Amino acid sequence: MGEQEAHEALARVVREHAGRLAASLMSLLGDFSAAEDLVQDAIETALERWPVEGVPERPDAWLFTVARRRGLDVLRRESTYRAKLAQLQWPLRTEPDDRLRLVFTCCHPALPRPAQIALTLRVVCGLSTAQIAAAFLVPETTVAQRITRAKRKISEAGIPYRVPVGEELPARLEQVLTVVYLLFNEGYLSSTAERAQAHDLVADAEWLAALLANLLPKEPETAGLLALIRLHRARGAARFDTAGRMVLLADQDRARWDRKAIEDATALLTRTARTYRRPGPYQLQAAIVACHAEAGRFEDTDWRQIVVLYDLLLALAPSPVTRLHRAVALRYATGPEAALAELEQLTGALERYPLFHATRAGLLRDLDRHAEARASDARALELTANPAQQALLEERLRWG
Repeated sequence: MGEQEAHEALARVVREHAGRLAASLMSLLGDFSAAEDLVQDAIETALERWPVEGVPERPDAWLFTVARRRGLDVLRRESTYRAKLAQLQWPLRTEPDDRLRLVFTCCHPALPRPAQIALTLRVVCGLSTAQIAAAFLVPETTVAQRITRAKRKISEAGIPYRVPVGEELPARLEQVLTVVYLLFNEGYLSSTAERAQAHDLVADAEWLAALLANLLPKEPETAGLLALIRLHRARGAARFDTAGRMVLLADQDRARWDRKAIEDATALLTRTARTYRRPGPYQLQAAIVACHAEAGRFEDTDWRQIVVLYDLLLALAPSPVTRLHRAVALRYATGPEAALAELEQLTGALERYPLFHATRAGLLRDLDRHAEARASDARALELTANPAQQALLEERLRWG
């Protein structure tokens, strides 16, 4: 096993068992901050020792033992906590609701979005402060401050450790899914200059989506988000060339796509749609990606169906970015003139969005308006920090 494979295997073990341990400790102690600190101590010890000593035969029991021992040492002054920890035995009897409560607590709307993401990665996925800082390319002190403030907010505001019920659940679930979706987007196409994508963030997003789908099987949007992420990941091997430059969908080598992953994700999406008949934004986005993924060649893409799906998506969740993507589909379903007319209506809303200008450049080039196309590509280049996007735009500018 290579170094990267070993690192990923270790991350999977920590991610799976740290979340269970954190949920169990939080349920027992009733103190988010104390439980999180104990788990983080155990994780940091594991990350120091496991690469040298090897992953234990029972990594979950190992983490439990370290966290419990650390808790008994640190919490001497808290007789109530010590008594509770003394009662905690292995194996853990973690209820699914415990982990779900943990996710909803980390993604509470009272916390700022960056804090929600940082807290979820740390408590649910088991990442250290240093790992989160490296993933988002921000100073470690910034991440530490976000986590500290979030834990303080949870304590001071009395944020409940529970899963919302009744009418409260849909809005709160939407918040949780948004956090996972934003995490995936940042990993899939980085917003920073240092790298094009971050595989670790994509893996964490998929794991969280799978966790939510397993814990909330009757909520179709959880399955929709999981299918969406897996469909995107299925063509990951073809998205960049050997020099790290982005390869557009029309030019990707579809033989490198993971057909088994596409079939499985599409089956999950189809099964969910037939069972619940409650389409939502993530299911519709996944259906759009499935249309692309199922086409053997770019020329075989069912663009009219994709336009219809975008119309349904806009009816449920209108946004300028969705209208932009619909215009791209319209380019192939109807023609560049209709697509450009649609796009021009978004100028004000998407003036600082690089993909808007890059898409506009492509449409202008289709219409032989090359000088305007170059100006749009140049504007897109000014706005993007992603190195793969920059390389693609620079090549287009060189070739006109």
